[in-house]
Amino acid sequence: MTARRIDVHSHYLGPAVAEMFASGFSLAGGYKIPARWSTEAALAFMDRHGIATQILSAPWSFRGTPEDPALATRFCRAVNEEYAELAEKHPGRFGAFASLPADDSASALAELRHALDVLHLDGVLLTSNAEGGHYLGGDHYEPILAEIHERGVPAFVHPRNPPCLDAVGFGRSPSVVEFTFDTARTVTNAIYTGVFQRYPGLKLILAHCGGPLPSLGWRIAEHTVMGMGPGDADIDPAHVTGVLRGLYYETALAGGPHSLRPALEVTSPGHLLFGTDWPLAPEATVTRNNDNLAAFDGLTADELAAVGGANAVPLFPRFSRLTCFPET
Repeated sequence: MTARRIDVHSHYLGPAVAEMFASGFSLAGGYKIPARWSTEAALAFMDRHGIATQILSAPWSFRGTPEDPALATRFCRAVNEEYAELAEKHPGRFGAFASLPADDSASALAELRHALDVLHLDGVLLTSNAEGGHYLGGDHYEPILAEIHERGVPAFVHPRNPPCLDAVGFGRSPSVVEFTFDTARTVTNAIYTGVFQRYPGLKLILAHCGGPLPSLGWRIAEHTVMGMGPGDADIDPAHVTGVLRGLYYETALAGGPHSLRPALEVTSPGHLLFGTDWPLAPEATVTRNNDNLAAFDGLTADELAAVGGANAVPLFPRFSRLTCFPET
């Protein structure tokens, strides 16, 4: 495993995030976030695990409130500006996926353009569903996907609680089951509604190796000949297979054979990326996951090294020189 990794799944809990939680924002399902985060702690974690660069994200979806309609827009702007400041202060160590408000598509597009054109962030965070139950393939995400496709920038698809969590979550942390299934749910809806026909060049990175999506790949493809839903796109199994092959799958909490073998059934080793989910995943868990990845026998030594960083370079070319990876 290369000692110069690019971590595409690492979370940011800086001042703007801390202020949001201090103001009363809470997560459904009883999920807790770490009490403290600092640049120094992040850099020390990276050095302990041979990580050259973290691509940061704040994996939540926010809307304004009746009392404060600009809440989400203000929060996302503050987070994105903090990202840019971190990247400037620590060249090569930090990149970021821009946070977008979920109030409406126009607000999201405005912040996307500011984040990419003014702040020069590296991509965009898309939650599996936006606040209000909007999934990929629906009207809310359509102009956002069109903009990302036109620009050719990567988007990190991170799961969040499904709207039906109270009915199916059993009161447990949604990160166990419901998060991963929401990734599969949103990508399946995107496939069936023709997103990848309209935007064939989308560069989507799926958290946690796509959750159950690879295992469901054949089933998703076969249903295109068994009968689609009303208004769905005219697609066939070959289209589904091509979409799944072109997606990127990262290894956070998914570095063992139970996740990697299904992913390698639908894509190539070059579409596997390294991730940690730190600090939302405790460091001990990250270490065990990294050990599982290093011990996985389904990749050659060169392929495993490329998962660590080189596979990410085409998506994040500005880190090639700083991390000593070859251009590909």
